[in-house]
Amino acid sequence: MLRLCILKLCLAMKGTGRSERLLSQIYFKNHNRFNDVICWGCRRGYAQRSSSLTPPIYTLHRLLDRISFDFPATLSTVTKEKYDEYGNKRSRKRYKHLGMLLGSLGFVVAFCDTSHFKEKRFFRAVQYGNVSELKRSIADGIDVNIRHPLGWTALQTAAINQREEIIKILLDNGANVNAEDNFVNVYRTAMEKGLHSLDVLTKREEEFSDRLNNRATFQGFTALHYAVLADSETCVKALLDRGANPTIENEAGHRAVEYAKEGEIKEMLVKHAIKYDEIVKEKEAEERRRFPLEQRLKQHIVGQEGSISIVASTIRRKENGWIDEEHPLVFLFLGSSGIGKTELAKQLAAYIHRNKSDSFIRLDMSEYQGKHEVAKLIGAPPGYVGHDDGGQLTKLLKKCPSAVVLFDEVDKAHPDVLTVLLQLFDEGRLTDGKGKTIECKNAIFIMTSNLGSDEIAEHAMQLRAEAERLINHRLANITENQEPERIEISRNFKDQVVRPILKNHFRRDEFLGRINEIVYFLPFSRAELIELVARELKTWAKRAKERHMIELKWDREVLSVLADGYDVHYGARSIKYEVERRVVNQLAAAHERGELGKGCCVLLKAKWHESGASITLSVQKKGSEKFVDIVETDKLTKNISSKFL
Repeated sequence: MLRLCILKLCLAMKGTGRSERLLSQIYFKNHNRFNDVICWGCRRGYAQRSSSLTPPIYTLHRLLDRISFDFPATLSTVTKEKYDEYGNKRSRKRYKHLGMLLGSLGFVVAFCDTSHFKEKRFFRAVQYGNVSELKRSIADGIDVNIRHPLGWTALQTAAINQREEIIKILLDNGANVNAEDNFVNVYRTAMEKGLHSLDVLTKREEEFSDRLNNRATFQGFTALHYAVLADSETCVKALLDRGANPTIENEAGHRAVEYAKEGEIKEMLVKHAIKYDEIVKEKEAEERRRFPLEQRLKQHIVGQEGSISIVASTIRRKENGWIDEEHPLVFLFLGSSGIGKTELAKQLAAYIHRNKSDSFIRLDMSEYQGKHEVAKLIGAPPGYVGHDDGGQLTKLLKKCPSAVVLFDEVDKAHPDVLTVLLQLFDEGRLTDGKGKTIECKNAIFIMTSNLGSDEIAEHAMQLRAEAERLINHRLANITENQEPERIEISRNFKDQVVRPILKNHFRRDEFLGRINEIVYFLPFSRAELIELVARELKTWAKRAKERHMIELKWDREVLSVLADGYDVHYGARSIKYEVERRVVNQLAAAHERGELGKGCCVLLKAKWHESGASITLSVQKKGSEKFVDIVETDKLTKNISSKFL
């Protein structure tokens, strides 16, 4: 009998990845008197010596029962307890093989994934409302925010199964009330996980809920969405009382209230949504007062005081409801390359949409120089190749109609492409190749161009004086933003210099007439160049510390020397390249020669000559107090600005 039992364990173990599957294949009838041992796989009975082996097999059955439901941390402890219990009652000689039998079972279970059992037990307790088992799992240190292998959380499981008490326990122990479901649908999840769709369907029904539509998509559903689907008023109330956000939209763009039936649940959701929106608006308004948009943008953008003021004032009107809601905002950023136009658009999107990935759409208009490129923008018409793929712009606007859209280098686009943008800028809607209209009146459209950059550079002194006047005005009068007309720079320069250039290029007044604000980006001042160099050196100092354990320092004079490498036509990029040529190249060469080791400190110094200046390196070895100069490799530079080609 011993050999038969061990043989059945081995057969069950063969091809079994987890212990739950092993135990599901073995069944021991639980009666006061043992009658039979049955393997569900073959239905053969082994009861010839059942009467004499009842106590040992009963011990094995109780052990399996403990493993299947209690999952003790130490299997050997349970084995010893059961062995001692029956060993003390009867002669140990009669049960000399019991230890071997239990040891074999312990060996099998030890190779199984016990951590998976803990998670399985946790989710099963949540699903069936087993409070004691749930508390035991939490006491064992289970993470209440752990996700099922297929993507859902325990709180979502409790919500769909209407377990109000379980919901409260999970929330009391730190469950994320607004966590979103990663489960898409049966077929999509099966493809992503590399499973058979039938296996995914079975797990979804057995371990989550069997009342949901198998073909529906559930990505982005929160526990509140599932509580509404379950039509459980008590669960919905419990979630709302603990801070559930009723305004969260799932992947399809639907709030929980849209799944509610007419009645108290829907009224409750609407009431909480209105209250929640008011609270969020008050918090955002208070945050804007404490930390204005101008300050946020200046953390990432050097200089451009006038540009930031114009953009921030326009966005402020939009945020506070002082804007025409029938038309989107359209900006045109003018200035030379590498001066902050694209970066300002990125930071604006991050501020408005809280760093959502699909909230910023960037289109390089140099890819739309041909007449046929219109189809790539809005989608090919019916009957043409690529009709089902949709357009690059229309697809992204469908996902986020209020996105910040950047048309980079718009002056390079074909005139027919600009014609398509007329409807977009004027009415805030766009018709794709399939004939569907996309409403995007809440979107913000930004175009960048290098047109007039030379004229702006030549007129920089006048524009710089205007920007300095704005700074002084802000310091003298905090309420400057209440008079937006005062922050417009050089109206005469716009009309007499820049506008003729734009009109000559675009050749249509209706296109220029749809632009709300033309924003001018000025060349950097000397102080701003010093700040740019300092930021670039700090970036390389951080990399040196993280990658090579090398500390990088520099003298103040180094900033001035590197700032001389600025080229007005390339903007901040010229500073980046100057630092790489004159500093990073030396660091790499010294590192290759073995002169820089882990834990050392490198000091950048400026060495002046009659014909120019050079950057030298001094190294302080780990444990040393003196700096040693490295052989100078940076050549003398007479005119750094003229070298940047």
